[in-house]
Amino acid sequence: MRHIIFALIFGFSTAAAVAQSAKPIELAPDAPERHIVVPGDTLWGIAAKFLKDPFRWPELWKMNAEQVRNPHRIYPGQVLILDRSGAEPRLRLGNVIKLGPEVRVETPPQEIPAIPASAIEPFLSQPLVINPGEFDTAPRIVATQEDRVFTGTGDKIYATNNADPKIKRWHVFRPGRALKDPDNGEILGIEAVYLGSARPDGEPGDVLPLVLTSVKQEIGRGDYLVPAERPEVMSYVPHAPTQDINGRVMLIYGGVGEAAVNSVVSLSRGKQDGLEVGHVVAIYRAGAAVTNRFEDDKPQTHLLPDERIGLAFVFRVFDRVSYALITNASRPVMEGDKIRKP
Repeated sequence: MRHIIFALIFGFSTAAAVAQSAKPIELAPDAPERHIVVPGDTLWGIAAKFLKDPFRWPELWKMNAEQVRNPHRIYPGQVLILDRSGAEPRLRLGNVIKLGPEVRVETPPQEIPAIPASAIEPFLSQPLVINPGEFDTAPRIVATQEDRVFTGTGDKIYATNNADPKIKRWHVFRPGRALKDPDNGEILGIEAVYLGSARPDGEPGDVLPLVLTSVKQEIGRGDYLVPAERPEVMSYVPHAPTQDINGRVMLIYGGVGEAAVNSVVSLSRGKQDGLEVGHVVAIYRAGAAVTNRFEDDKPQTHLLPDERIGLAFVFRVFDRVSYALITNASRPVMEGDKIRKP
């Protein structure tokens, strides 16, 4: 019996760590008794319907560590029922509802994503961060078709023969900004400016011939190649990291100085710091120092506490840098804001 109890406790260790304490789950003020999953739903959106803190979703489901990383699938037509009969609320599946009487071709059901795919799609398939040492081994373009300065879709390019001919799809990129840790100025990686995509087109020899399949910016001699990764299916359950995270928001994407809900930001922490896809981090605005002078007294300086202003869902992780979608924000998020375990 003792061994059985230990096994159960171990099985729920990740979910328990998400809670960070014995603090009870807080339901959203208008949490429904049930929810019918429809196309367009996301795991985050459904979690927010039931919970005040959506990242505590694994606790409401009573998930173990394996289910958090590979959740049991949730599909349109399924009914999620909020069970309040126990000491703590939990979510369970009810009977499947047919969403319409129309004739359908039988295809495997498509599980709902964790967050809106449209908001992050360009960041899933394109190279974003290159470690400084990778430039020494990355294939490089040595010539373009007829030595053209401006290249377009369908044009040929030629890369150094250290490009693996077995790889069928490549991204072309150019080094961009250095991603520096706002805390100490250390370079965590180099931003990769995506230029286009290419595929092999001919027998490799002294060079590897390729043909450009898409062009976003001008491509020319000196640009680099990186193997195109298969986009990751974003079905990870939102959950808090199991260890403390202390970092910063480095960059905001979209040409704006402030970020709001559905904005993409880069974070100064990555795999080496314990972040993984599906983690949710809290965003904090650093407390300001205020100085007051009272009558017959010396000036007094006080440091205000940091203020939590939002949450972000981590959807792509590199060694020392991550990318996240802001899912909740009470104030505009700015570069330099702190990130922590929620």
